[in-house]
Amino acid sequence: MGIINLSPDSFSHDGLLSTEAAVVQATRLVEDGADIIDVGGASTRPGAPPVSAEEETERVVPVIAHLHQELRVPISVDTYKYDVARAAIAAGVDIINDIQGLRDDNRLAHLVAKHQLSIIVTANQRGVVLAGDIMAKVMTDLRVAMQCCRDAGVPAENILIDPGLGFGKTAAQDLDVIRRLSELKVLSCPIVLGPSRKSFIGLTLGLQTNERLGGTAAAVALGIAYGADVVRVHDVKEMVRVVRLSDAIVRGHS
Repeated sequence: MGIINLSPDSFSHDGLLSTEAAVVQATRLVEDGADIIDVGGASTRPGAPPVSAEEETERVVPVIAHLHQELRVPISVDTYKYDVARAAIAAGVDIINDIQGLRDDNRLAHLVAKHQLSIIVTANQRGVVLAGDIMAKVMTDLRVAMQCCRDAGVPAENILIDPGLGFGKTAAQDLDVIRRLSELKVLSCPIVLGPSRKSFIGLTLGLQTNERLGGTAAAVALGIAYGADVVRVHDVKEMVRVVRLSDAIVRGHS
């Protein structure tokens, strides 16, 4: 999954400020090997200023409409806002990537069911006091979100789960989640992992955001070894090589 950031304050400093630039980059990511393009219009970094649904919609919809016409890969929209998701669906999006795991608005699940789309639900612990076993909390939050999807009529095969690296967890907890990723297999859903350039890499290795390519590669490779099915990354060309070799070793894919 290749990332297209349309926010000027993205934590990774790769925000694109025009539809044309976003379409060019998305096309390049697909040429580099991306199987899915994920479009986001609001920064998810801790402390980022809020973006209204109207502004987020204005950022993502023109890009999604262009990509829907020009690309032959699924497009996801990174949003937890109902109005943004509804507008993105009208523009041609295939997947809703909800970093709040339906905590903010479970109407998203009904929207996904109505339009026969897929949804990624994330275990997001921001604003939650965490104590004890982080994986138990991740598992509980994902089970709740999955049940919400099923209650809304989303088919099981259209639900993907994301343990939420960086979302309310410490660096040590992020590392623990990757180490124990295989525990999520009991939920019988494809696992999405988003380690790209995240702070746990910087804190562990003492690196700035633009220095985290090697750390991202290590997290991607080990994530695949422990069961990740989709990796969400900025540096698609480099990570495609990591993914393909990891798959060849772990799963026997040539």
